[in-house]
Amino acid sequence: MQKRARIAVVGSANVDLTTFTSRFPRTGETILGDRFELGWGGKGANQAVAARLCGADVAMVACVGDDLFGPGTIDNLASHGIDTTHVRRVPGVSSGVAPIFVEPDGGNRIFVVKGANDALTTADIDAAAPMLADADCLILQFEIPLAVVLHTTRFARQRGIRCIVNPAPAQRIDLSTFAGVDYVIPNETEAEAITGLPLQSIDDARACAVHLRAQGLAGVIITLGAQGAMLAGPDLAGPDLTGTGPQLLPGYAVSATDTSGAGDAFVGSFATFLCEGLAARDAVARANLYAALSTMRPGTQKSFVKREQFESEWLSRL
Repeated sequence: MQKRARIAVVGSANVDLTTFTSRFPRTGETILGDRFELGWGGKGANQAVAARLCGADVAMVACVGDDLFGPGTIDNLASHGIDTTHVRRVPGVSSGVAPIFVEPDGGNRIFVVKGANDALTTADIDAAAPMLADADCLILQFEIPLAVVLHTTRFARQRGIRCIVNPAPAQRIDLSTFAGVDYVIPNETEAEAITGLPLQSIDDARACAVHLRAQGLAGVIITLGAQGAMLAGPDLAGPDLTGTGPQLLPGYAVSATDTSGAGDAFVGSFATFLCEGLAARDAVARANLYAALSTMRPGTQKSFVKREQFESEWLSRL
């Protein structure tokens, strides 16, 4: 019988304010957008929903504001069956919001106003310790204070809990502090930011993965959009961490409408597949398809597919 994954997400919860437009305005210019949608987002919440839709038992540690978005955010998570016991409302602070602008080809530009996400503290992690200790995997991102991320990764390392860090939004970090993390999963721009290396090609992605592994990271996955994902880990790299160790797992062709949240769909689904017992290569391959399917509909969480639909698509592409 397939193992049911238990995943805890420590991260952000935002409200997505998505505008679809034929082009972006110039400075001082006002243009009319094509349409607008309001949806639930935040990298942490997105990853939690993706994992839940893939069949995992999911709990979340987060902060929301005391504005009109706060209760809605909690209700949305609960509606998916996510444990919100450790989602705290912060008085006098706005919830996080993410204005998103989407072009006709599905490309997007996103601004994130962190709001209550910045109020998450190490005390919140300590309060959630019994729940976190029972998880198969902890997932984190950079839309919360970095001190909380580091505190949680130490918590995971001390207890032997699998830990995944999605370093988004991108920022320069001391990579040695993440040496105990099982997988660090940046996209191209995030990988460039944390390494200082250019990433314009598959060969660049391979070199970047080798560099990250050489800094002491156990496992690295660089997501490359429609091209797939570059996986590097102890079972792939040679003894000197060079050569043909990192492996490209190709993406899947779909008719993309909106790529918002595709990276979160990848992270949440990858964690689920990995915790169910799949090898990293197989989990990445499946996560590539899950992420691709999420681009076929607008929005973030509402574009994520349920496990039954994913399995049908997976079987049709074997």
